[in-house]
Amino acid sequence: MAQAQLLDGAALACQVRRQIRQQVTEMQAAVGRTPGLAVILVGDDPASQIYVRNKEKACTQVGILSLSRRFPADVSRSELFEAIRQFNDDPRVDGILVQLPLPQPEWEMDAIASIDPGKDVDGFHPLNAGRLLEGVPGFLSCTPAGILYLLRHAGVELVGRRAVVVGRSNIVGKPAALLLLREHATVTVAHSRTRDLAAVCREAEVLVVAAGHAHLIGADAIRPGAAVVDVGMNRTPEGLVGDVDFAAVSQVAGWITPVPGGVGPMTIAMLLLNTLLAARWHTGLDAELRSPLEFLAERGREDGDSRPPC
Repeated sequence: MAQAQLLDGAALACQVRRQIRQQVTEMQAAVGRTPGLAVILVGDDPASQIYVRNKEKACTQVGILSLSRRFPADVSRSELFEAIRQFNDDPRVDGILVQLPLPQPEWEMDAIASIDPGKDVDGFHPLNAGRLLEGVPGFLSCTPAGILYLLRHAGVELVGRRAVVVGRSNIVGKPAALLLLREHATVTVAHSRTRDLAAVCREAEVLVVAAGHAHLIGADAIRPGAAVVDVGMNRTPEGLVGDVDFAAVSQVAGWITPVPGGVGPMTIAMLLLNTLLAARWHTGLDAELRSPLEFLAERGREDGDSRPPC
């Protein structure tokens, strides 16, 4: 079998950012301001610091105002929640995210719940999670939205297909399963206690792996021709690797995402797009909050674009 087609998230995210940049320019002309994204970072976790820097750089590239508050790991609860309150009240801010994990894990759910649901561009607030469950408009979690757009853009059929999601986190696994259900796939959620995981995965025509375990999924777990989306980002002595054994699986799958360069860039692109759409809603340019997937479907593709890469 031929090697799998690459689901190139870096290239697709570049196209999305171009569209966002154009929309931000038009918004500035229409209402006299740009969207604003506020990030709160607690502690000195290296991965979180890199991720926040990448978000700030991406905001600058598309013209979104980037604000941030950084706190030491021993920040008091009152200081952290006061920062969230201030961003909730700041008219320049359309989106707020608290970078996870926090040094105090017991604060995380309360911190997320204290964000104004109308500024919850990560899509983690219980209200937005409930809206996703009910299938009504609300912010979509960025990584699952990026996964869906990658699959749509590649022309991967989802209606009626067997989909397996490995991982049940509130950030990726559960919302990804719900979005696949919206697309009329038949969805199984597998996890660390699933018996004979490889056999379950072999049923999948679409396989999303978000388990946080390096090379958990090998070629023996892949149905020939399946679309495989690897959300894992694992630092090993050999470098950054995914949850999927890319070299082996790419010989069996029909489509596959690389690590890095697959889902990661799409996550940031969807965060920026959620912020733009929130700003359009807040300023009255849109009567209601729009889904990033609907926005991109309306905008169409930029196939054949000859402009330099992002």
